[in-house]
Amino acid sequence: MANQQARRDGSLSGDTIAAAATAAGQAAIGVIRVSGPKAAEIAQQVCNKPLTPRRAEFCRFRSADGESIDEGIALFFPAPASFTGEDVVELQCHGSPVVIDWLLEVIYHCGARPAAAGEFSLRAFLNDKLDLTQAEAIADLIESGSRRAAKAAGQSLIGRFSARVGELQAELTKLRVLCESWLDFPDEDIDHAANEELDRRWHQVLAVIDQVLHDASHGKKLSDGVNIAIAGLPNAGKSSLLNQLAGADSAIVTEQAGTTRDTIKETLILDGVSLTLVDMAGLRDTEDLIEVEGIRRAQLEIGAADHVLWVADVRDGIEAAQISAHRLIPEAKDFSLVLNKIDLIDGEPRQFDDDGVVIALSAKTGKGIDALVQHLKFVAGLDQASDGSFSARRRHIEALQQARDRIAAAGPLLSTGLELAAEELKGAQVHLDELTGEHTSDDLLGEVFSSFCIGK
Repeated sequence: MANQQARRDGSLSGDTIAAAATAAGQAAIGVIRVSGPKAAEIAQQVCNKPLTPRRAEFCRFRSADGESIDEGIALFFPAPASFTGEDVVELQCHGSPVVIDWLLEVIYHCGARPAAAGEFSLRAFLNDKLDLTQAEAIADLIESGSRRAAKAAGQSLIGRFSARVGELQAELTKLRVLCESWLDFPDEDIDHAANEELDRRWHQVLAVIDQVLHDASHGKKLSDGVNIAIAGLPNAGKSSLLNQLAGADSAIVTEQAGTTRDTIKETLILDGVSLTLVDMAGLRDTEDLIEVEGIRRAQLEIGAADHVLWVADVRDGIEAAQISAHRLIPEAKDFSLVLNKIDLIDGEPRQFDDDGVVIALSAKTGKGIDALVQHLKFVAGLDQASDGSFSARRRHIEALQQARDRIAAAGPLLSTGLELAAEELKGAQVHLDELTGEHTSDDLLGEVFSSFCIGK
């Protein structure tokens, strides 16, 4: 990893860094982490004695002039067997913000500098202690909002996602080797058996990346949650549906069309997955400037949503609801029809498939809401959940999709333009390398690690 070595030498510059590794505020225990070539020397000054590697030692922490600050536990992890791959010291003191700040002030005076956001994890990545997906899993684990999400992040942290990408890389390499071996004999025609073998391996690689992409998409839902846009024509009952799902009067409900002018968001946790429901202005032609702005925001929310619930008045019928949905929802966006107000026709809740899932319910009385909740669980991918799920991020999905597009493009070229096919497969491999950080730009590293909290 020559590029990583260059980044390591150029960006870390031998600095020793320090930061609090515990959250801000008062607590029973506070932890300060120090990493770099001066870590052991600084610890000896603060603890007034040298530390024995990998042994928890009781120490009295002192300032540069010998004044007692606190007492606690110190641990020393010599390089390279540490989290960052450098000398690392952890000081465990009482969790007073005053004590932590005082200790950090002394540590900085002894030669360390404040760590940047995510810099400990960045150093671990640059020193080959973990790959990029594992580093990102640390942040996902810290930010996990449910046990299911924490389990998924834990799977990525121990390398499950990386292993899946590695298996995909191995299959792609086999195809590239077979493809490029024929390029060494440009004057010879590829026989039928070789063509069949190329086609078989291409289909195999495509099947593998489709499965990884499917699993990563589910992992993204566990990490990021799912955004559901509640859209429809004015006065269809969108706000009532939001209130019913949220179990609270979050949105104003009146008989007057156009009441909702701005977006209203509520978050639900369904079996450990976060669903953000967005109620918005009804879509219609209007000259009301405030409502026009609300409709513009509604269209932006629809575009950003993972799924759309298109709410319509059951009295208008399925066909009218489908026509308006297809006209106002972007073509590539997944949506489900919700036929509301069955209480006005003495109807019963129903669920059936007809150009997408259709659920007939009453947002006012709550009849049929259970069926909608079950459908939302399906949309969130909870039917696919397992303990083997791993966390994933949007950039992972994008890189996998780009790799898949290049692999798919290579298929027809295997029999008509082998050089072009080889180039597509090479491009696919570059996108996969971006996932784990084998080949990654400094800009991407900055973007990834800047989102981490200080001390991680």
